[in-house]
Amino acid sequence: MPVYDYKCKEHGVFNDLATIADSDKPCACPTCGELAARIIRLPPTITKMPSAKKHAYEVNERNQHEPTYSTAARRQDDEQHAKGCGCQKKLSHSKLMYTAQGEKMFPSMRPWMISH
Repeated sequence: MPVYDYKCKEHGVFNDLATIADSDKPCACPTCGELAARIIRLPPTITKMPSAKKHAYEVNERNQHEPTYSTAARRQDDEQHAKGCGCQKKLSHSKLMYTAQGEKMFPSMRPWMISH
C-alpha cells in the first residue's frame, strides 16, 4: 500500500497507509482523531526551480506525447529561428563512392583511411 501525506489543522502533517481506492478519502489524525485532508507535497527543488528550467521541462513533457518534426517548410515559417542559427545550413554531399565490387571509396579524401 502506498503512503500518503495528510494535514491536520491542529497537529500538522502526518503520513498514513491507504489503498489506491481510498487515496482521495480523508484520514483520521493519529493524535486527535479528527479527519484530515490529503495533501500533495512538492520538494523545494521544484518550487524554487528557475522559470527557464521549468519551461524546458514543460516543453519536453508536451513534446514527449506530441512531437514536432523539423521540415524545411517549418524552418522557413518558424519565426524563432534567427539568421545564422545553423538549422538552415545545407548538408554537404558526401564524397563516398562505391567500387564495382561494392567496396567503399573516398576519392580526394584520406587515401590512408581504411574502409569499414
